[in-house]
Amino acid sequence: MEYKAKGDPELARTLKDLVAPDWLELDVGDWGLDHGTWSVLRHVFPDADVPVVQLSIDATKPAAYHLDLGRRLGALRDQGVLVLGSGNVVHNLGLVDFQGAGTAYDWAVRFDADVQRYLREGMDDALVRYDRHPDGRLAVPTPDHYLPLLYVAGIRRNDDALKVLVDGVDLGSVSMTAVQLG
Repeated sequence: MEYKAKGDPELARTLKDLVAPDWLELDVGDWGLDHGTWSVLRHVFPDADVPVVQLSIDATKPAAYHLDLGRRLGALRDQGVLVLGSGNVVHNLGLVDFQGAGTAYDWAVRFDADVQRYLREGMDDALVRYDRHPDGRLAVPTPDHYLPLLYVAGIRRNDDALKVLVDGVDLGSVSMTAVQLG
């Protein structure tokens, strides 16, 4: 699959300033976009007619780090930049039920619903402590698909309404929940 969106070097340099003192390396090579980026954008902007700057996730950092980094990226909203966090609220591929299209484990539904409530009510501590949720370790066995949600939570403003665009769990243990803030 090819998604030939152009980059935005100036925005990338702005990102570098926003995340300081944290280190950010600018990569202008031919690596391409991660599937978590192009697989979403190809539906939203099918003509790839918007510049795209992808920020990689450092999964070695604690969840609070990602929420804080999202807060620092909030300045991008004032510049008209769309910030998209793509991943999965529930992402346990080890427990996927390929015969169970349209089905969901109870724990996956509970976790997904609670995360939506945490977002709606601005409960950032609960979002960061997802692994302490009774279903958290099943729903998020590795943080790489959950952490983008914390960037979205970080840029949220107090008066932002939460709109759920995609809701539900499929194959037992995968949630493609999509929300829009503001």
